[in-house]
Amino acid sequence: MSRDLTPPAAVQLCYENVNGSCVKTPYSPGPRLLLYVVFGLGAVLAVLGNLLVVTSILHFKQLHSPTNFLLASLACADFLVGVAVMPFSMVRSVESCWYFGRSFCTFHTCCDVAFCYSSLLHLCFISVDRYMAVTDPLVYPTKFTVSVSGICIGVSWILPIMYFGAMLYTGVNDDGLEELSSALNCIGGCQPIINQGWVLVDFLLLVIPICVIIIVYSNIFLVARMQAKKIENARGKKGSSLGSYKTRVAKRERKAAKTLGITVVAFLISWLPYTIESVIDSYMGFITPAYIYEICCWCAYYNSAMNPLIYALFFPWFRKAIQLILSREFLKGHSSATSFGSE
Repeated sequence: MSRDLTPPAAVQLCYENVNGSCVKTPYSPGPRLLLYVVFGLGAVLAVLGNLLVVTSILHFKQLHSPTNFLLASLACADFLVGVAVMPFSMVRSVESCWYFGRSFCTFHTCCDVAFCYSSLLHLCFISVDRYMAVTDPLVYPTKFTVSVSGICIGVSWILPIMYFGAMLYTGVNDDGLEELSSALNCIGGCQPIINQGWVLVDFLLLVIPICVIIIVYSNIFLVARMQAKKIENARGKKGSSLGSYKTRVAKRERKAAKTLGITVVAFLISWLPYTIESVIDSYMGFITPAYIYEICCWCAYYNSAMNPLIYALFFPWFRKAIQLILSREFLKGHSSATSFGSE
């Protein structure tokens, strides 16, 4: 998708007649409209899809479980990406200019990275939750309680907001790169500049939870495989009611772990290009073309729209909840007690 080429005498600026304005490189009308549709659709899906997830879990009493509360909080992070990040990034990406002021640029960047890391911490706690549920499904309800889930949710929100808020608002992120930051962030620009030291810290903060998630899910699927073999060996033998119940619970927890594992894989695939681009860009003097940066950003943003689609495909309770919400049945007084079977 090519940008319009204009002669030097007709260079367009983000702010005409303003010294220090960024150069504007707009798309032609056709691609411009297409990009607005694609990016706008992602924002709408992120907002509406995650709003359905939060409404479903909070409204229907049967869905009030520690795991689902973590999912609802994760959906809140994705919802906020759709509301507070994607619309403004859409204008920046298509118009190649930032029209919302320097202060809001800092706030927008803080929200962008904080919500990302919040999502990652949610997924990390969800992986630990699934490990406990799969390895010992009968004792799990007494270990991972609603209170424990609440603590995990608090940590997942407070740590990223405090860390990135402190880094961006104190300006330590571009220590030693002040001249480069001034050159890149002309009037009408909003590109975060992070020096090599802080990029390395951010990279480790991303990689460590990812490694924890990979290790935990690897163990989950090993345990699930062993359990499946035991069930297969015990098939045909008359088991106790406790053994039968334990088998059903274990099967349900394994299925939930697989579905949430898909959510984790989707997150990793979506955020990997942006993470790699950020590290390479920092060590190569921020020479990556703007369109590469925007592509990596939108791959990451679209992850916020993907999770509700994954839930709709693999969670029967979510599909039933959507039907009740869209048909407005959930507005009836007794709807909160709706049974979803063995969710």
